[in-house]
Amino acid sequence: MSPTPAPTPSTSGPVTVAITRRVSPEDELLMRAWADAGTQMANHFPGFLGSGWVRPSTGSHEWHMLYRFDSRESLKVWEESTERTRWLSAGVNLVQDTRIEHRTGIEGWFDEPEERAVDDMLSRGAEAPAPPPAPPRWKQMCVIWLAFFPTSLALSYLFAPFTGDWPGWARVLLSTVVATPLMTYLILPRVTKLFHPWLMRT
Repeated sequence: MSPTPAPTPSTSGPVTVAITRRVSPEDELLMRAWADAGTQMANHFPGFLGSGWVRPSTGSHEWHMLYRFDSRESLKVWEESTERTRWLSAGVNLVQDTRIEHRTGIEGWFDEPEERAVDDMLSRGAEAPAPPPAPPRWKQMCVIWLAFFPTSLALSYLFAPFTGDWPGWARVLLSTVVATPLMTYLILPRVTKLFHPWLMRT
């Protein structure tokens, strides 16, 4: 039975899909050829940013395969394409999907801005390097606070002249309705880019 894919992220920007597949040792070479064929095919679709695989250990039967598109729309075109459907059908007896996951959550704001060209590594049979871990939670918290505090303060002063006699819940509602898209699409991407060297420093 195929696993149920996780929901596609609700935020804009690049989307990384991680799929865990189980492969029998005797089918390893065939699997690599099959995966390479999928990568070459995806290369012809707009928005494809790269793919690769990560293997936990040399003797592991599980392979963590990754692919990345520049937006949800580009990802949808690929996932609903006839070419991908036929490619997956060719691998039914070769690999078994055990987990499909779209990258979601606050860590998505802290992805590295530059893409890794791991598709060429896959075609050469080399293992792709594991993606770097998200920054420590306390660093994420600091950056989010640096973005949230001035935004909240500015909106409070902006709305004060005409929301002074509003009930508290209504003022909070208006503030969050305006602040959420500002934070998601405008402020957080710029703040995380500004602090990227500090966020990724070990």
